[in-house]
Amino acid sequence: MTSYKIEWKQSAKKELKKLDRQIIPRILQAVESLGDNPYSSGSKKLIGSNSNYRLRVGDYRIVYNIQSSILTIEIIKVGHRRDIYRQ
Repeated sequence: MTSYKIEWKQSAKKELKKLDRQIIPRILQAVESLGDNPYSSGSKKLIGSNSNYRLRVGDYRIVYNIQSSILTIEIIKVGHRRDIYRQ
């Protein structure tokens, strides 16, 4: 099975650095697992978008975009569930 390449937006990296140090390893582990299966059972497609999904890690969410044609996953946002969907 082909593995996907994971890319982080610069803003997502900044959001990750601001999080509690105890949750960061769990989030990184979840992101790494996306490389093998981006459509895992814990991920859900966001309503109103073509290729954006979200993954739940406790009270935190990872919003990502899947580009199947080039086998790439782009991490768009990382944050607490109360803040992640606000624009």
